[in-house]
Amino acid sequence: MKNKGKLIIFSAPSGTGKSTIINWLMQEHRELNMAFSISCTSRAPRGTEKHGVEYFFLTPEEFRSRIEADEFLEYEEVYKDRFYGTLKSQVEKQCNEGQNVVFDVDVKGGCNIKSHYGSEAISIFIMPPSIDELRRRLESRGTDAPEVIDQRIARAEFEIGFADKFDKQVVNDNLDKAKNEVLKIIKDFLTLDS
Repeated sequence: MKNKGKLIIFSAPSGTGKSTIINWLMQEHRELNMAFSISCTSRAPRGTEKHGVEYFFLTPEEFRSRIEADEFLEYEEVYKDRFYGTLKSQVEKQCNEGQNVVFDVDVKGGCNIKSHYGSEAISIFIMPPSIDELRRRLESRGTDAPEVIDQRIARAEFEIGFADKFDKQVVNDNLDKAKNEVLKIIKDFLTLDS
């Protein structure tokens, strides 16, 4: 029988480099056997997205009935009738297949998953070097209007307030250093009892 997989939870304010770090880990360190948790959403598929690959696509009614049945590890209604969430059964399935399941979630979702799984999960918060640097990064992307950047900064300040609830905090002031720090944290966590 395969070893049961573990859970790796990432959270960070927008613009901290979290997605870059996660993608690097998954592409360059296949030995870690990491796979994204496949979440559910009530939005329609975009482009070439397929049910059961990128997401499980549910109607808002199906989503609500699964919430009622307590089938979600975490979920959020982002806008009216626009839900996102993680099914407990899907996480168990991936872990039982030996995958180390990766979560890229908001701070509240990260805290909920960690409290549900305890020592089977590690939670990592990627910190910006400073709020000023975060603002500079968001502005240099050139993708958001100034008021959107202001909203993202306000949200970042809120999210940073949760950092101490995570097992590890990694400051991304140098991308290569941050990548290697996260890699070491994950390797240490995965080899604890193997």
